Amino acid sequence: MARIRVFIVLVLAVTAGGGLALGTYNYMQKAQGRTVTMPTRPVVVAAANLEIGADITKEDVKTIDWPANAVPAGAFGTIDEVTGRGLIASVIQNEPILPMKLASKEAGAGLPPAIPPGLRALSVRVNEVIGVAGYVLPGTRVDVVTTLSPTDKKQDTTSKVILTNVQVLAAGTKIERDSQSGKPVQVNVVTLLVNPYEAERLSYPWRSADPAADRLQGRLSALVQQTAAAQEATGLTFARIRAAVREATGEPNVPEPEAIPTGSTEGRPRLTEPWFC
Repeated sequence: MARIRVFIVLVLAVTAGGGLALGTYNYMQKAQGRTVTMPTRPVVVAAANLEIGADITKEDVKTIDWPANAVPAGAFGTIDEVTGRGLIASVIQNEPILPMKLASKEAGAGLPPAIPPGLRALSVRVNEVIGVAGYVLPGTRVDVVTTLSPTDKKQDTTSKVILTNVQVLAAGTKIERDSQSGKPVQVNVVTLLVNPYEAERLSYPWRSADPAADRLQGRLSALVQQTAAAQEATGLTFARIRAAVREATGEPNVPEPEAIPTGSTEGRPRLTEPWFC
């Protein structure tokens, strides 16, 4: 009797398990055959990586189906809308082409569309040393320093910072950094992105039309460096500068006024002085 009960329980368990397995299998088969449709819209994307200044052709782009509820704002739906326009920002493969990355239709391609409104592109000649062995690449920010000698003598050579934190727009004819290799680019010219005031400073010759003025500037620069190294009093330094200027211009040298002691108010102008108003 006990054996019959065990047998009956085993048969019921196998039957229940088999039925459950069969039901699960049928459900999964029906679920796999079911497809969910989602509304889509055609969106123009890049067919390959495109660089700044590229003139988009029909081979550079393609259209793909994009979920209609997730289409980027301003995305184009036809290839004809973007062909013939220049890129002002790089685009990677399968990235949607958006208006913010395109120049206007009449702007064309190349370097001009990459120049923001109000700025200018100005080229500067460089060599392997100035160009940091070719690592001055588009997108790099640099300082511009000029080195000159007012007297054409080596000992009077001095350096002056002309511009700071200026963006490199192009290295040679290349206006896009190779982000994958990061290799140096040996060029003879780099193009900087500057505003009109910076362009004027960068193109200024930094030499006077009168050679005597350049010689005086070199003499005063050397004088200031010497007095600073000797930690000379500021008042005495200015006295030396005035004397040097008088000597260079042929004016008679006059005695310097006596220095006012620190903390003294004698001889100092006040707001009530008649000449002040």
